[in-house]
Amino acid sequence: MDTVVPLDAATAAHGAKAAGLGALRRAGLPVPVGVVVPPSLEDVDLRAAVDGALDALGRRSAVAVRSSATDEDGPRASAAGQYETVLGVTGASDVVAALLACRASAVGPRVTAYRAATSGAPAAGTPAADVAVVVQRLVDARAAGVLFTGGGRTVVEGSWGLGESVVQGTVDPDRWTVVAGRVVEHRTGDKRTRVDRSPGGTRTRDVPAADRDRPCLDDDAVLRLAALGRQVADLRGGPQDVEWAVDDAGTAWLLQARPVTAALPVDRCEREIGPDRGAGRGQAPAHSDDGVLRGTGASGGRASGPARVVRGPDDFGAVRPGDVLVCRETDPAWTPLFDVVAAVVTETGGLLSHAAIVARELRLPAVLGVPAATDALRDAGAVVVDGDAGTVARQ
Repeated sequence: MDTVVPLDAATAAHGAKAAGLGALRRAGLPVPVGVVVPPSLEDVDLRAAVDGALDALGRRSAVAVRSSATDEDGPRASAAGQYETVLGVTGASDVVAALLACRASAVGPRVTAYRAATSGAPAAGTPAADVAVVVQRLVDARAAGVLFTGGGRTVVEGSWGLGESVVQGTVDPDRWTVVAGRVVEHRTGDKRTRVDRSPGGTRTRDVPAADRDRPCLDDDAVLRLAALGRQVADLRGGPQDVEWAVDDAGTAWLLQARPVTAALPVDRCEREIGPDRGAGRGQAPAHSDDGVLRGTGASGGRASGPARVVRGPDDFGAVRPGDVLVCRETDPAWTPLFDVVAAVVTETGGLLSHAAIVARELRLPAVLGVPAATDALRDAGAVVVDGDAGTVARQ
């Protein structure tokens, strides 16, 4: 395993992510062309290998560089968002730098804390020697996101631009539930920002006001994605967590697929949306007359503790065991806090974001998408978080 291989030829020796994508390509599913760089390639050999890979992918093409560690994307622990991913990379030098960043993240604080929390073992990272890297042609997405299969339904979340907005939880995404080939529920999110490729990698920009409350996909596109999700689940033998993108031509692409490690609670979407079916926001008010805050119940369970508003890494030191983490959004760098706090409340994010996935794996109650939560809970004292009902209330 000391040479670059086409993604189609990836095996379990290249990590679950690469092996899964390879299996999907061999089955004829729409996965962007790519290669896998094994961890054994270093220094001069690495630069030469990347040069050859870019020739195969199209030297002027922007690529996505993603880790494929031997302990990533497993059936019980996903490590969702814990390893580094670099999007919109061009040129051999920048691809090598991105590749090395993916390898280095194996011993970084995110992976270390995640592994300790999910395994119960002393904190330890993954040896960089076990991290292959996927270099894949980037899809310039009109819309992108995540879908989950299982329990007789497919849940699709999406937003404008690249899927980073959805997986990082920086937007309130659109959500659809598909059962038996039919959209049975639809909730339109408030999508205020989008991420797109730029000459320097990616950039975040505002979404025009007219598009913020407009669905990023029509029902036909959602049904096509759901059908692809079912094909992936059938091929891989169980419920799947799939990242997808739809380009300007309307073509749907599958970017990653891994086993669902913690299923969505039964009827979660139906309970959140209630009787308003098919169109509109279909969501309970964020602030009710009884003072209870409402959002998306992303991880079940009930917990209480002092509300701790955290606006960035500079505030991490103030978090104490048993606090309820309250923040605008969480990115993977915040995962170490998940092993300390009693519950999580955010202002943005959906059921299928990395934060929601990790919270479910850790059985940490979480309510996401609560507008103005950081202001409303700044001096709240003790609060009760109900991840099943999607509510936050003063104790």
